[in-house]
Amino acid sequence: MEIAMVGLGRMGGNMVTRLLRGGHSVFCYDTNQDVMNQYVSDGAISSSSLEDLVLKLSTPRKIWVMVPHGEATQTTITKLSNLLDPEDIIIDGGNNHYPDTIKLGKHLHDKQLRFLDVGTSGGIWGLQQGYSLMIGGEKTAFEHMTPIFESLAANGKSGYAYVGKTGAGHYLKMVHNGVEYALMESYAEGFELLDSSDEYDFNLEEVSEIWSNGSVIRSWLLDLIHQALKDDNKLTDIKPYVEDSGEGRWTVTESIRLGIPLPVITASLQQRFRSRQSEPFGAKLLAVMRNYFGGHAIHKN
Repeated sequence: MEIAMVGLGRMGGNMVTRLLRGGHSVFCYDTNQDVMNQYVSDGAISSSSLEDLVLKLSTPRKIWVMVPHGEATQTTITKLSNLLDPEDIIIDGGNNHYPDTIKLGKHLHDKQLRFLDVGTSGGIWGLQQGYSLMIGGEKTAFEHMTPIFESLAANGKSGYAYVGKTGAGHYLKMVHNGVEYALMESYAEGFELLDSSDEYDFNLEEVSEIWSNGSVIRSWLLDLIHQALKDDNKLTDIKPYVEDSGEGRWTVTESIRLGIPLPVITASLQQRFRSRQSEPFGAKLLAVMRNYFGGHAIHKN
């Protein structure tokens, strides 16, 4: 099948390679020509612009967009919508916020274009292991794109699914990432407790290997922990500064909108915020309050 990929970041580029290996004809566009050249040598066909990309494709055109969520996604898809013909298909494989996805879907529907929002999980390992694909949008477009999803999915026909109308794919990926935050925080806290024990001297690499075999808490995340600790058991050069890309915030905001308690996911998000503070003012104020009402000692710089 013929497909175009717009945005060749690490995940988008890996998807191009996987699609080429699946026997598909892949056209690509990225603002960085050097990035495109990496995939041209593997068999992809580069384009000089979005206009050039559209002209090279046969109808119905199928264009998968993998650019950062927010303004970049909005701008790219809106521009494409003015270049395409009715029944062409646009796929947003990024982590767009689902309300923005719904708005884009309406815009494209009004132009008689077909639209799919695909929550994509797999990260940098997707090239070897494939992806988990959560797909929302028009059912006819989903059915048309089945060969592409089968080539990208981690586990044949069970590695992807149509999950509902426009926005459903990105909504599901949003909650997926909220759960991911909580799982990561839980592992981090457990290993920190083991590392801090004043009674035992645990080999954390060994612990991660034990838990990875037969344990009820074994997982791919635990496998990654094992690899990280094997590389550096004390994580010597790593700063305790954890970014977030937005999906955890959206998950917590959605829980507030619906009145559904998510205490663990919310706490994991707040912990990421705390990791970025070198001298949190709130902690200083706590120390001062204890001193003022009870005369408790204050530790000063």
